[in-house]
Amino acid sequence: MRKCVFAGTFDPPTIGHKDIVMKCIDLFDEIVVAVLINPNKHPMLEIQEREVLLKKVFKSYKKVRVLSYEGLLVDLLKEEKTNFYVRGIRNSTDYDYETLENYINSDMYNELITIYLPTRQELLHISSSLVKDAINFGMDVDKYIPEEIREDLKALTKKRQ
Repeated sequence: MRKCVFAGTFDPPTIGHKDIVMKCIDLFDEIVVAVLINPNKHPMLEIQEREVLLKKVFKSYKKVRVLSYEGLLVDLLKEEKTNFYVRGIRNSTDYDYETLENYINSDMYNELITIYLPTRQELLHISSSLVKDAINFGMDVDKYIPEEIREDLKALTKKRQ
């Protein structure tokens, strides 16, 4: 069985994230979507909220399992008994950042295989950070958010205002 981990902050989950997972469905028997706790980031949504949103996005996909994880990515990969780590790449900045991360992670987990999946051209401009900024300024972000969670995200963000 081939299993991969696709991890991130997912604050909030976007159609770009969903696109990467959908590509993984064709490649892997199981996809673990992991909401990582990053102490260097200040998320808009609580970790449990992000996990619930992702579970709702992927509830009809039996190959996808969503969890949250506090710790090093390499420890998660070892716990999941996989060496395949998937990263979505939008541009050369993403590539440079992910490659540096790959070198560090590979030092800690020699069996690591990082797989870069390019984002579709029409999604290149979408990032959680930009979507979060738009939400904070009261902009409509429906076209950037998976349909399954649009109303949930509106309710969560309205609750914070």
